[in-house]
Amino acid sequence: MRNPVTQQEGTPMPTVSDYDARRVTEADAADKSALRELGPLPKLATAVIDDDPNESPFFELPGADLSGEELSVVVIPQRSDEFTCSCCFLVQHRNRLRVSGGGRQICADCA
Repeated sequence: MRNPVTQQEGTPMPTVSDYDARRVTEADAADKSALRELGPLPKLATAVIDDDPNESPFFELPGADLSGEELSVVVIPQRSDEFTCSCCFLVQHRNRLRVSGGGRQICADCA
């Protein structure tokens, strides 16, 4: 079988292009020469940050004594169109209800 891509005699073959090579246009070359004319930038002052991420005033060790703290959470009762998943114990909307083989109410994520 003949090669489907053939060249006629006397027709020059196109050159191979390297598509990964960087292409430089005249506009890019002009931009670089304009940057050289600017010269070096003055030294910028660097800011020294003395914050240690390990030293946080809000950091508390596990098991810290919170007996003096008053915790307040607003509890909203379960609505009539909601159920509690018997697997993950999250309150879900009824459209996510799936019933397992044992008749337990399970959400779509746990099913």
